[in-house]
Amino acid sequence: MRSVRTSLAIIIILSLVTGSVLLAGCSKPATKVNLSVATGGTGGVYYIYGGGLANVITKNVPNVEATAEVTSASVDNAKLIQSGKADLAFMMADVVYDASKGTGKFADTGKVSLRSLGVLYSNYTHIVVLDGSSIQKVADLKGKKVSTGSPGSGTEVLANRILEAAGLNPAKDIIPERLGVAESAGALKDRKIDAFFWSGGLPTAAVLDLASTPGIKIRLVPQEAELKKMTEKYGPIYFNLVVPKGTYKGFDQDVNVVGVANVLVVSDKMKDDLAYKLIKVMFDKQADLVAVHSEAKNLSLKSAVVGSPIDFHPGAIKYYTEKGVWKK
Repeated sequence: MRSVRTSLAIIIILSLVTGSVLLAGCSKPATKVNLSVATGGTGGVYYIYGGGLANVITKNVPNVEATAEVTSASVDNAKLIQSGKADLAFMMADVVYDASKGTGKFADTGKVSLRSLGVLYSNYTHIVVLDGSSIQKVADLKGKKVSTGSPGSGTEVLANRILEAAGLNPAKDIIPERLGVAESAGALKDRKIDAFFWSGGLPTAAVLDLASTPGIKIRLVPQEAELKKMTEKYGPIYFNLVVPKGTYKGFDQDVNVVGVANVLVVSDKMKDDLAYKLIKVMFDKQADLVAVHSEAKNLSLKSAVVGSPIDFHPGAIKYYTEKGVWKK
């Protein structure tokens, strides 16, 4: 009986020792990182591009799962980063600047500690009216029912600045509506508004759908005069862009509009290694992003490092340095 007990004890001890050795030889499974990508409304470029980016990250960055979130866009996105509810965000450069300084829409909430991963592409300011409208210039919006973009959007910030540059008070001189681009397009189609502002890439899906509606022809209101006053006040954050004829159905002439850069931003608390992997995968899988939206063609090493109003994340700097495009 004693020998049996001794044998059982030896077996148990050996089993425990063997199990300990096996456990010691096994590394802990990597912790999955969940990332929230703050984009914009469903009718705009941010949401489409952001959805593609989330998919590329999830498929190609080990142990990282990204999800694109519908938001009101730039202003909202900065506040989501500030509250820790978003990890990456698409934002217009003018809003990025205001957020970093705690001015404008961020006067009450304070500075947001953002870092840039890269400048992605330029936004074209659309002031959309129906063909046949009496609105030929920005000042003609006086007294009209105008959508200036959804609350918390960069479009709203830009629309108000353009109206002010035209000598109009956004709160008094127009009948304001605050709709997203898809809702704005629907309201214009139904003649519930006279015009709407939209700041986005080309083409924007909601505007494309509106222009393709039978019996509808659209125009864009030019903004050269307003741009001059805006650059005098805000500096080179704003610049001239041309929306080419043919961009939208029935669009038969080029139009000069206010341009502003789009920046992909993260919190300054993001780990360097993760930031490095995120910008790297964008360039490695750029073709996949282009397949989602054509604006991804404008991502380039040369332009990604130019035009950000805030500092770049150290992880992004490491990537750009390796590629030979970072200038100290």
